[in-house]
Amino acid sequence: MATDPAAPAKFRRVILKLSGESLSKPGERGISMEEVFQIAEQIKKAWELKCQIGVVVGGGNILRGAQFRTHSGVAFEEATAHYMGMLATVINALALQEALEAVGCRTRVMSAIRMDGVCEPFIRRRALRHMEKDRIVVLAAGTGSPFVTTDTAAAQRALELGADIVLKATRVDGVYSDDPEKNPHAVLYHDLSYDDVIKQGLRVMDGTAITQCREHGMPILVFNFKKNGNIVKAISGQRVGTRIGPAPQ
Repeated sequence: MATDPAAPAKFRRVILKLSGESLSKPGERGISMEEVFQIAEQIKKAWELKCQIGVVVGGGNILRGAQFRTHSGVAFEEATAHYMGMLATVINALALQEALEAVGCRTRVMSAIRMDGVCEPFIRRRALRHMEKDRIVVLAAGTGSPFVTTDTAAAQRALELGADIVLKATRVDGVYSDDPEKNPHAVLYHDLSYDDVIKQGLRVMDGTAITQCREHGMPILVFNFKKNGNIVKAISGQRVGTRIGPAPQ
């Protein structure tokens, strides 16, 4: 039976986690505005369902920490690399804001590191107020601390802002038993518990993010954002991707 892409939003408030790589073409680096606008159009359709949306964006398309491992006998301070990565997420957030506003959405960029000339500081109550006023809030700079991934930032913001679910956007259909791009026999899971993810070492989100969500019962939906309409389907509660939550009783 066909699903209804215009079904009303199931969730009142969500955190959408986008990797930095989602803003570039596959196999490339930097920002592709074509890719950014495709994402913006999908987010707009979800926003039109009157769902309050916060977007946590990564920075891996611009900078990855592995670039700064010891080179030519010189050790690069890892904390510095993390701060540089946070700044990369701000660049991505500004690009996404421009695309969202170009397609008619009201937005605010909020950064965990103060950058008053280009965006607002993240203040929980202010972020909530923006959402209540029907603005999409793009959350940049992770948590503002080094050694914390943007996956953990997404879990943290979801808990702080009272979201109903974390939507983890990927380029594959959900969580598989193995890398589906390397193993054609990999099995797609439709439902997993937090403990399943941890015990099987499934590469969904980092361990800290999974543990935070497990401790507070925050569900996670991992889905393929490259399939047009999947963000709307996810927010509408239609069956898409892999849902991660508490183990069935």
